[in-house]
Amino acid sequence: MFFPLAAVCASSSPSLALSPGEVFTYRVGWGLFGGAGEIKISAQKQTLAGLPQMKLTTTTATRGFIRMLYPFNAAAESIFDPHNGRLLATHATSAAGHQHTEASMVFDYDRATASYVDRLHPERNKPALVIPSGNPADLITSLIQARTYTLKPGDSCPALALFDDEFYELTIVADHYEKIHTSLGDFETLVLIPRMEKDPKGMFKRGAEVRVWITQDSRHLPVQFEVKLKFGTAVAHLTDYTPPALSLSNGPAMTPRAVTALALVMPPRS
Repeated sequence: MFFPLAAVCASSSPSLALSPGEVFTYRVGWGLFGGAGEIKISAQKQTLAGLPQMKLTTTTATRGFIRMLYPFNAAAESIFDPHNGRLLATHATSAAGHQHTEASMVFDYDRATASYVDRLHPERNKPALVIPSGNPADLITSLIQARTYTLKPGDSCPALALFDDEFYELTIVADHYEKIHTSLGDFETLVLIPRMEKDPKGMFKRGAEVRVWITQDSRHLPVQFEVKLKFGTAVAHLTDYTPPALSLSNGPAMTPRAVTALALVMPPRS
């Protein structure tokens, strides 16, 4: 039986990747170093100007021996409108030794543009980036978002991934089913592979390959990520999971004025 693309890809009004209170914690391994780092992704319900919103927070840090060689910390906040699943604003910081970054972006879907602000290097500011067709999110959130799709091997969905100030138009391909063992148990999973089929750039132009394993139970947990680069492979294993709290009810869509006010939610950090 043929199902239209909208039946498997929530492209027009996507469901949120995480629900309020849901938390994923991953241990990152790199080559011989099984505890090279940690990634934590959480979702929190909050309200701005009386309107509901969802804040997704992702923190990344090196651990153990790798941290002694390469201390790294990063934090990213993404604000979504729970009414339509759209990304409204982002704020990201990172610190690697003496190198620091801090940038934010606010989206105006009426004008199909985004305002990018680099708070440490204002010469990189871009006040009117054109938003390609789709629903932007960072790569990890885009992959987790696929847990809301009804995919099977051979299916594919478009995804618009955000890397700093660039948009990557990807295709997420459902590759195959695979049974894997994790610290949380054994799971039957669906392996998803994002690909940049048209005009590849960045890590995709350099031959990188990304995979995510989504459990095929009712929770659809992303229990494993893998990023394969020319100089090694990083694998993130889900080690701790907190289920969602009460569901976030959809309220009215965020108005342009409320979107602009998001800058107050994410002020510059000293």
